[in-house]
Amino acid sequence: MAKTLELIFATAAGKEVTLSVEEPRENVTPLELQAGMQTIIAQNIFEVEGSRFATAKGARIVERNVVEYEV
Repeated sequence: MAKTLELIFATAAGKEVTLSVEEPRENVTPLELQAGMQTIIAQNIFEVEGSRFATAKGARIVERNVVEYEV
């Protein structure tokens, strides 16, 4: 089963942005996620259409089953 951690931010312009992390650590805690997201905001690493990340809106882990077939 493939897992992806999605970190959801809002920019200063109000646009929602999602950063995805493939195969996150199993035991990541909400406090670690919150601290990491605040660090991303404080470091001003990313911007979208000239607008920096302003707030952390949430995080989620998405699980999906992938079945590959050789043809």
